[in-house]
Amino acid sequence: MFSGMAVLITGGTGSFGRECIKTILRQYRPARLIVFSRDELKQYEMQQIFTDSCMRFFLGDVRDEPRLSQAMRGVDYIIHTAALKQVPAAEYNPMECIKTNIRGAENVIKAALENNVRQVIALSTDKAANPINLYGATKLVSDKLFVAANNMAGGHRTRFSVVRYGNVMGSRGSVIPFFKKLVAEGAREIPITDERMTRFWISLPQGVDFVLKSFSRMQGGEIFVPKIPSSRIVDLAKAVAPELPTKIIGIRPGEKLHEVMCPADDSHLTLEFEDHYVIRPSITFFAPVNYDVNRLGEKGQPVEPGFEYNSGTNPHFLTVEELRGLIE
Repeated sequence: MFSGMAVLITGGTGSFGRECIKTILRQYRPARLIVFSRDELKQYEMQQIFTDSCMRFFLGDVRDEPRLSQAMRGVDYIIHTAALKQVPAAEYNPMECIKTNIRGAENVIKAALENNVRQVIALSTDKAANPINLYGATKLVSDKLFVAANNMAGGHRTRFSVVRYGNVMGSRGSVIPFFKKLVAEGAREIPITDERMTRFWISLPQGVDFVLKSFSRMQGGEIFVPKIPSSRIVDLAKAVAPELPTKIIGIRPGEKLHEVMCPADDSHLTLEFEDHYVIRPSITFFAPVNYDVNRLGEKGQPVEPGFEYNSGTNPHFLTVEELRGLIE
């Protein structure tokens, strides 16, 4: 669906952006593939790797709505990945996090509507469900903005949806590179916040494939949640460093024992499909939409009242051997 089209990725120099660009170039022939980010060094490095004639590199910040609008001229599809994502940094610099994650989301929406973009998907996080830290709270607001943007579209064709998933294996800032670094530096133990802790996991290629497929599925207003496995943090430590003991250091500020992607409070809005869930918007003014059947003809069923998609009660857990295979 992206062949002959113009695609823009905000925050496109990040882990997701690089994998997404690689995938789109392999599977499609876009007219333009635009990387929009504020890091000139990372853009320069990417230009040495991605040399296709369709590539465009725009320096800019999602806080700058005029620059966003300029970059979106003639654009058909947008993947919004730009965000401040470090939990401790967000707690210490709350206004900066708000400017990027909330006001930046608002700017993306305004610019997309001004340029009559076809479809926009914003990347979210499991931390946006029942948030207990500022990063999660800003991403929840961002999710709400993108869902509600469909009601602001008026005569525009633009439709907005959200993809929410868990931790990405091997991405910058994740615990796996941290554990590997400790091993490489000769650490004698692996620090564990709590031995009961669980997390959702998805590989980078799986995350990209799910986002791209969501463009074909979306009608506007959905929060798409993939069905992905969980792991126990102690099993992850064993997979990375089987010979090292673990040391319990306690839960850090803003951290949960288990992550949630579909809250129980949204169970009346949640539909289960074969490989994913959809959280329907609570209010839809833009047009009557039957979310039970998506644009690919896939059918969903309402979940049970009180259903919660929780990393601690997830029926699919990765074993130490499976984790080791994925990490390697």
